[in-house]
Amino acid sequence: MAERQGLKLETLEHQHRGLSAQLEALLRHAHLTPVEELTARELKKKKLDAKDRIMALQRMIRIR
Repeated sequence: MAERQGLKLETLEHQHRGLSAQLEALLRHAHLTPVEELTARELKKKKLDAKDRIMALQRMIRIR
């Protein structure tokens, strides 16, 4: 079970890093189009969701 949670944690961390990289690349633009602004907002929400899931999983692993 702990091994499975560790794998899930790695997957979430990888997802979070990927979202961060996508967001950073997008925000390098001097000006964002309305579509890019929407994409940036969606990336931020997904990144925050991934971070929340990482934190919850880390707490669960520590409790066990």
